[in-house]
Amino acid sequence: MIKNTLLALLFLISITSNAQKFEGLAETPPLGWNSWNTFGTDINEKLVMEIADKFEELGFKDAGYEYIVLDDGWMAKERDANGNLVADPVKFPSGMKALADYIHSKGLKFGLYNCAGYTTCAGYPGSRGYEYQDARSYASWDVDYLKYDWCNTPKLNAEGAYMTMRDALKTAGRPIVFSICEWGDNKPWEWAEDVGHLWRVTGDIINCWDCEVGHGSWSSSGVWKIINMRKNIRKAAGPGHWNDLDMMEVGNGMTDAEDRTHFAMWSMLASPLIMGNDLRTASKETIKTLTNKEVIAVNQDKLGIQGFRFSNENNIEIWIKPLDNDAWALTFVNMSDKPIQLDYDWEKHNIGDDLNGKYVDMKKTKFTIRDLFNHKDLGDTSKHLQSVIESHDVLMVKLDKKN
Repeated sequence: MIKNTLLALLFLISITSNAQKFEGLAETPPLGWNSWNTFGTDINEKLVMEIADKFEELGFKDAGYEYIVLDDGWMAKERDANGNLVADPVKFPSGMKALADYIHSKGLKFGLYNCAGYTTCAGYPGSRGYEYQDARSYASWDVDYLKYDWCNTPKLNAEGAYMTMRDALKTAGRPIVFSICEWGDNKPWEWAEDVGHLWRVTGDIINCWDCEVGHGSWSSSGVWKIINMRKNIRKAAGPGHWNDLDMMEVGNGMTDAEDRTHFAMWSMLASPLIMGNDLRTASKETIKTLTNKEVIAVNQDKLGIQGFRFSNENNIEIWIKPLDNDAWALTFVNMSDKPIQLDYDWEKHNIGDDLNGKYVDMKKTKFTIRDLFNHKDLGDTSKHLQSVIESHDVLMVKLDKKN
């Protein structure tokens, strides 16, 4: 009887919560780090504390990164006698609350992973049937961010399952960024704006330019395959609700040029910038790319408009993104295996974004040009833009109206 009464109460709470996520969170795409791409389930509290230390030491915090998120494998293989999630006692002997306290002491925020299924993708306890109990645990540990996966979910409805966890988080009372990770299979861009703050639009990324790697019943995709995978979803992105192209592979084995392009494109597409490399061993060039404040500013622009492909000609793709104060970001990507000489006549290419009602006559309006990776001014749009772009590299510029 007590159990049935409790279930009825929880159901009543869920349907009277006005189906609202926590507002005022993730007004710009979240910036942070996630353990999965490099470490999988081989994680522990010493590693996480060292990553938090590197946020300060290497300038990531100063550049705007704030979330440190533990992915799959942080919990014990079984719940405790009361059905509560518990941290793996070997990997995390101090527990999640102590780890959260350490991360918060650095002025950073703490995130955890779980899954809508009976078990997580790696076989640890999932949240199916425990949503409200788990949400209370996260709140008691001062968690700030939840990544919620979609493995082992037979006969579950995705929208309904994510609504349940959203309502559980709201009932627990602690504002938590809710990251939906169902890989775009159920078109979350059509329903998730009121459910989560970001949603994955593809399956897992892998550290290559344009490959696909099979894993039996599923596959991982390289940077450019992910970029090309979804069409006509940019209208779903905006402050507090983002299309998530997955954690970044910058520093994980691609060339420095490909890393720059990867970082530029995630910024242009208003995707969360979640690092997936080992910050403790990152090269100077990787750190330089990831902490580039001028590129990050494009990602964090307050309009929250997702950029789009403007043209694709002669092995150069041009992407544009409207910015605040009538500015624009443009990214020229060399898709070929050889260097390309760019000679771009601004007056022949008017800029427009029909979705957001923005248009510029480039013959009548002049802009100054700022090279965002090389941190230098390149004159203005009264003259051709000329540059040599190396293979798979990028020229990323910001245009500001001339007075």
